[in-house]
Amino acid sequence: MEPETTSILTQMTFAASPEQVWKRLMFYEQIEERPPLALRLLLPVPTRTEGRKSQVGDEAKCIYDCGHLIKRVTEIEVGRRYGFEVVEQALEVGGGIRLAGGAYMLREIDRGRTEVTLATRYVSPRRPRWLWKPIEAAVCHTLHRHILGAMRRDGTR
Repeated sequence: MEPETTSILTQMTFAASPEQVWKRLMFYEQIEERPPLALRLLLPVPTRTEGRKSQVGDEAKCIYDCGHLIKRVTEIEVGRRYGFEVVEQALEVGGGIRLAGGAYMLREIDRGRTEVTLATRYVSPRRPRWLWKPIEAAVCHTLHRHILGAMRRDGTR
């Protein structure tokens, strides 16, 4: 039986148009500031990204202090949706979690304000799921808030 894929979604509102927010999209590995302590303790620490991520089919190698991921762009709808899949994982995450991909979804909620939803998909071997799923979700939401917060701060520079 194939393990179930879990999707975690986190939303944040930006005081900017979808076009402005689109220019700020970034991967976790591209954030220049140090991750919060909880993320440094629970997840591998990113160091850099190599490669392109601007067109469907582009691949970016995301380098960590103890391995790497390769992310392939699967969908681009400028100003609305950016999707990617993880095509290679040479990185230990949370006791065997396999990352599958993610997406950024942008929706204008009124003039000059945009709701951004960040999604992460993964497969976890941790059992029982009723115990581990909320813990994994809390860590993933912390990661998402770190990424979205960096995107929000990027617009104020």
